[in-house]
Amino acid sequence: MPYFDAASAAPLHPVARQALLASLDEGWADPARLYREGRRARLLLDAAREAAADAVGCRADELVFTPSGTRAVHSGIAGALAGRRRAGRHLIVSSVEHSSVLHSAEVFEAEGGTVTRVPVRRTGAVTAEAYEDALRADTALACLQSANHEVGTEQPVAAVAEVCRAAGVPLLVDAAQSLGWGPVEGPWSLLTASAHKWGGPSGVGLLVVRKGVRFAVRGPADERESGRAAGFENLPAIVAAAASLRAVRAEAAAEAARLRELTRRIRARVPELVPDVEVVGDPERRLPGTVTFSCLYVDGETLLHELDRAGFSVSSGSSCTSSTLTPSHVLRAMGVLSEGNVRVSLPPGTAEEDVERFLALLPGTVAGVREKLGAPAPVADVRQDVRDDVLVVDALGRRCPIPVIELAKVIGDVPVGGTVRVLSDDEAARLDIPAWCAMREQEYVGEEPADRGSAYLVRRLV
Repeated sequence: MPYFDAASAAPLHPVARQALLASLDEGWADPARLYREGRRARLLLDAAREAAADAVGCRADELVFTPSGTRAVHSGIAGALAGRRRAGRHLIVSSVEHSSVLHSAEVFEAEGGTVTRVPVRRTGAVTAEAYEDALRADTALACLQSANHEVGTEQPVAAVAEVCRAAGVPLLVDAAQSLGWGPVEGPWSLLTASAHKWGGPSGVGLLVVRKGVRFAVRGPADERESGRAAGFENLPAIVAAAASLRAVRAEAAAEAARLRELTRRIRARVPELVPDVEVVGDPERRLPGTVTFSCLYVDGETLLHELDRAGFSVSSGSSCTSSTLTPSHVLRAMGVLSEGNVRVSLPPGTAEEDVERFLALLPGTVAGVREKLGAPAPVADVRQDVRDDVLVVDALGRRCPIPVIELAKVIGDVPVGGTVRVLSDDEAARLDIPAWCAMREQEYVGEEPADRGSAYLVRRLV
């Protein structure tokens, strides 16, 4: 069964498995003890730290192991903000950061800090100029991911790091998605990563704090990992994480070239094979194995289930694949279509034949989901407002992608220049109706309040 969700968790690398099993026998003792078993465990821990630091491009005494990448982010942001509290109480993040960063920002705001969320272009990338404009005299810390976890877009980290260094502000880089492919360039100050993203075991994160960066540990003090990661080290998992990072780096150049060709094929052929599709993310500055697209008139959850039944494991940022009605914050910040969203993230070793089978299967799967959601669906309440020559579509209580489906059904019923007024209380409509207009060459007039939900106005141009 082809697994196409490496951006969530990469399959365990064979080297990680070997190192994990070997270190279970050799690395079970407390590395802080001076007896023989403890010394042996300390040697393994030190070797793992040296290997990880070499891959990151930092000093070994700048790197600590944490229980997860999320914990590394939370500790890194909290410690850097606390260390620079005299500089100010202002934090900068991009609008497409991983939820661990955004949750840390929310906590900081709740404690009285201020946060600037830098917008992104439609490709999902920030600009160094936008970060420069966000900097203030009281900025304590800036954060930027190296590459986006949902659409694969690489960020201009080196340029942003230069801007921050010139202003005397440390930059924390979330390198979870990219570290397995290579080191992060530029004069960054802090870095976080997570082993299960590159084929290491889960439960191991990295936190790097460069020498000279002011950092104050939050929470109870602990003598382990320089006081920055409390608790007994999971030494077998740490050894496996470091060994697999070294292994994937040795394979990275060749595998990246191969996966880039496969994802280029997906990006080019999906719009040819499936009508009404928007491929999102930067077409060039992107992770090697990640490609994301959204399909009009498709329920993302149903599409993922159908692909799973056909033997393909993929992910999605659609609001209809989660317990909430809010679209992915990444897709929303980019201003792209969210309904029917599919993220394909190929792990190293993906076979070309599996990609071809996916491309052969996808058109029929999407068509089947569209048929289920289209014809059998109850007809929405459509009425003509003769005073304003406006056709009203009442899609209140109908969830994505039904409001857009009903809009598409009736747009031909108004004359060119006429208006359709879509009533919806689904948050996804705020993103998907303008996206539909852009894809179908109709004019999105805007949004206005309604008795329930919102009214979205669309003028027919063609």
